Amino acid sequence: QVQLVESGGGLVQPGGSLRLSCAASGFTFSDYAMSWYRRGSGKTRELVATISSAGGSRNYRNSVKGRFTISRDNSKNTMYLQMNSLKPEDTAVYYCNAIRGPVNYWGQGTQVTVSS
Repeated sequence: QVQLVESGGGLVQPGGSLRLSCAASGFTFSDYAMSWYRRGSGKTRELVATISSAGGSRNYRNSVKGRFTISRDNSKNTMYLQMNSLKPEDTAVYYCNAIRGPVNYWGQGTQVTVSS
């Protein structure tokens, strides 16, 4: 049974930091590229960051470059998103995604709220 379980969300003040985790099970984690997506209230889902299966390639949307860092630990079947200098516009439900060819898995999401 495939599972992607996000954790680490919460309420943080502007300028603060959070670290999201995505724990994977039920598939060969190291074979899959992984991504973080987010969906703000009333907005469409957007890609935040992507990391290749071995972790050697990373890409970010422009609005988070220099503030967010995506990483993975294939020995722990876990992906991370370190988010620094958070802004109110980062408020969203954050989802992790695993993809390999036509196969695509999603987590249930974790809420991140940036507010004073």
